[in-house]
Amino acid sequence: MRVSRKAAGRVASGHPWIFASDVLDPGHAAPGDAVLVIDPNGKTLGTAHYSNSSQISLRLLSDRAETIDRAFYLRRLTAAEAYRKRVVTNASAYRLVHGEADQLPGLVIDRYGDYISMQTLDQGMDRAKPEIVSAIEELIRPLGIVERNDVPVRKREALPLQTGILAGEVPGTVAIEMNGLKLHADLVHGQKTGIFLDQRENYLAAARYARGRALDCFTSSGGFALHIAAHCDSVEAVDSSEASLKAAELNRAANNIPNVQFREADVFEVLAGYASAHRRFETVVLDPPAFAKSRDNLDRAVTGYKEINRRALELLGPGGVLITCSCSHHLSEGMLLEIVATASLDTGRVLRVLERRTQSQDHPILLTVPETLYLKCLILEVM
Repeated sequence: MRVSRKAAGRVASGHPWIFASDVLDPGHAAPGDAVLVIDPNGKTLGTAHYSNSSQISLRLLSDRAETIDRAFYLRRLTAAEAYRKRVVTNASAYRLVHGEADQLPGLVIDRYGDYISMQTLDQGMDRAKPEIVSAIEELIRPLGIVERNDVPVRKREALPLQTGILAGEVPGTVAIEMNGLKLHADLVHGQKTGIFLDQRENYLAAARYARGRALDCFTSSGGFALHIAAHCDSVEAVDSSEASLKAAELNRAANNIPNVQFREADVFEVLAGYASAHRRFETVVLDPPAFAKSRDNLDRAVTGYKEINRRALELLGPGGVLITCSCSHHLSEGMLLEIVATASLDTGRVLRVLERRTQSQDHPILLTVPETLYLKCLILEVM
């Protein structure tokens, strides 16, 4: 498949995506085909999966002509698992494949102990499901494999939204261990592929600084709340999702943690109400869902981030700790820092940056692929 000089330049810069506007000749490629990509002069750029519906027409799998078969996937999965064995500690659940960062664009695989949850997010990976499942079974020998292909991004690939069991059997909840805690993951209905795995290292960082009365906003299944509880007098954890809070309560009970109280409520309303009532906390955690899912709603997302950070700082006095996160790729760390700085000026708080963090190491970041960096986590102290 011949592509433009612009696309060739993008590939040379280390990025694996080629857009539809840069495809000069698609040839007779069918949706999901693995195709040889060449520049206008006929030079080989690599082998890619082709999509006939997405704006991202080609996602490079290799920088050379290569057969994309079961053996290819097994090699890539073996390399991915070897990396995780180096960087993952004290956890039976982790991300095994992080798309482009593991040279498998469009593929996400999370391991939950003896079970696998996976997403095939483009036409090529979706067609390759049988080969990928077979390779996983040889490498991991899981008791069950779930597909969580219920994410909207598949609509861009003209793929159906679906969930189901691809191999073996999967129980309603899977028990895992993370940082010494026992947690439960619902691989079929839970958040993302079961639970949030990308904050695993940030949970430990937050626990190093948390103290006193803590407020955990957007708690989901209780990750931050349960990790910081041992260092706090009390933790109030708020979320608007009844299902998430049921999972959080199950996790609290499994670890016999008495000083965490979960509450179903709108976080924006809780923060505004507590600020008006002059409530005080020593620790506040903000871990909202992605407010900016695309560039089109970035301005509205920035407004939301400004609101929650300003309200959170109103609840903190001298020595108070704010742990504030954003998982919106389109909101850079620089933008988040600016938002928090503005909130600090608006509330008369002087903030010391204790740590600037990102997603856990099992969600690796490629230096030349900015899309692989999405999670930002700032830990700050009121002076």
